[in-house]
Parts: sequence; C-alpha cells; structure tokens
Amino acid sequence: MNTSLACCVDASFIIRLIESGDENTETVLLWEQWHENGYEIVAPTLLLYEVSNAFFQYVRYGTLLLDEAQDALQAAINFNITLYGDALLHAGALDIAREYGLKASYDAHYLALAERLGVDFWTADRRLVRAVQSQLDWVHLVES
Repeated sequence: MNTSLACCVDASFIIRLIESGDENTETVLLWEQWHENGYEIVAPTLLLYEVSNAFFQYVRYGTLLLDEAQDALQAAINFNITLYGDALLHAGALDIAREYGLKASYDAHYLALAERLGVDFWTADRRLVRAVQSQLDWVHLVES
C-alpha cells in the first residue's frame, strides 16, 4: 500500500457520511476527494461492529426502521474500506489507550492503525480529538 494515498476513518465518520443529506458537507467532500485522488480508505475491523451497533440503536430508539438500518449498514459495507484486525493492532491499541488516558480501547484501534500505516485519521468524535490533538497532528476532526 502506498500510504501517501491512504487515510483511516472511524465509525463516526462513516455514520456521518451515510446520514449526510447534503453533498457539500465536509465529510462528503473529503470522501469524494479521496476517491478522485485514488486514496485507499482503511479502518480496523471494529468499524463495521460499531456502525452496525449505531444503526441498531437508531432502530431501538425509533429513529430508523429496521429496513433503513439494514440499507445503511449495507452502504457502509459497500464503501470498500480495507479492514485490519490482527493481534498487533490490538496490542497497539492497548498501549495508545493507556498513553492518552482513554476510557476504552475501542477508539485507540483506529489510532493504532493510522499510526502503524503512517496515515491521517479522520473522525467526528470531538472528545477523541481533544484527548490526543496536542501530540498527534495526524488526527483530524470532521465538522459536518
């Protein structure tokens, strides 16, 4: 993989991308730009678990019908994101979660993968960005 043409995204980014009703949001524009420039989009296998759970929660709370949630999940699967889930990634996530005082290691998996591949990481999770922004300049917040 040419890591100069890759980036890592998390579930919050993908959910925002799927939910976007406006093609001019930062999330959609970034996604289109990456594809036009031939970027490989990467994430830990955790991505699809988190996306699936988010859409299930929408169903649970009456925000989406089950069919809509299934369509949204299928859209995420169809994005053709390269997924990683090896043992070294989990070990790296533990180290990162401890180093940055994260409350769980889930988010650290994305950071560990981006760090390993030397690529930028994009998220809609302000809390995560705040926790690491002073030391990890390759972590970016997508606003819309």
